[in-house]
Parts: sequence; structure tokens; C-alpha cells
Amino acid sequence: MGRILKERIQQEREFESLSQEALLNLFVASAHARKKIERVCRAYKLQFSHYNVLRILRGAHPGGHARCDIIERMIDPSPDVTRLIDKLVERGLVRRSPSEEDRRRTIHTITDAGIDLLDDMHPDIKDVQGWFGRRVSDDDLRHLSRICEGIYARPSAPSDA
Repeated sequence: MGRILKERIQQEREFESLSQEALLNLFVASAHARKKIERVCRAYKLQFSHYNVLRILRGAHPGGHARCDIIERMIDPSPDVTRLIDKLVERGLVRRSPSEEDRRRTIHTITDAGIDLLDDMHPDIKDVQGWFGRRVSDDDLRHLSRICEGIYARPSAPSDA
């Protein structure tokens, strides 16, 4: 194992451990798949993080989320989510309104234009998902999901953090 990875990262020596090899493979595979999704996002004048926020808000539609709740749900939280959301508001894809329970909080909701954009993107996103599915069997997809969940599941002990 590791021949394809070694060629990809142009490494000649052996990996120091199976965990190092697997972790590098995970990084390379993740970056490869993410580039394909980012290419779709760019075609719609979005960054991946914008797409992620829109999907989070569509999942809460017709309600919404406060900024802190959006950050908690993001795949890769951005350091400046406020600015990220500002751009979505400027494009008319997200709306801000004061919370009815706590006027100090702002709730963000996806607009009809935001939903329409996600609907427009859906066939292209499905194409990337199809590409991924053709490269990995259904059994391996289930196994991969289980493995990934085991990696990022909440730590059970302080030493797991």
C-alpha cells in the first residue's frame, strides 16, 4: 500500500506508520473531493463556506439560526463567519432579523433566492456525488462513513481531544 500516495506527494521513503499513511491519504482524498465541490461553487460565484451556510439555513427553513449555531454546524468553520454571512445578505440569499425571544440575538434565514440557487446547483453537486459513488462501492461508502464518524465523534476522554 501507499504506492499511489507516494507518487501523489512525491515521497520516496516509507511512511513512518500506518496511521501517518492513512491520515495523509485522508487529507489528499478530502482535498481532491473538495476541489470538485469548490469548482461547482465557483461556477455559481460562491465559496465552499457560503454553500455550507446556505445548506445549513435551508435545513432550518423556514426558521433560521443565530450565528453561533451556524458556526457549530459548519463543516469547516471560517474565522469570520459574520463577513461570510454579510456577503450572502448582500446577494439577497440570506436575511437577518432580530430574534423574537431575545432582541440581542440575530436570526439568519435563507431567502427564496437562496433556495433557488441551491436548487440550481443541485444537479452539479449530484454529479460530484455520483463521481464519488462510482469510485467507491456502497459497502465501502458505509464503511468510510463509519470510520470518519469514529474519527470526529466527540472525544470520550480528555486525552482524545
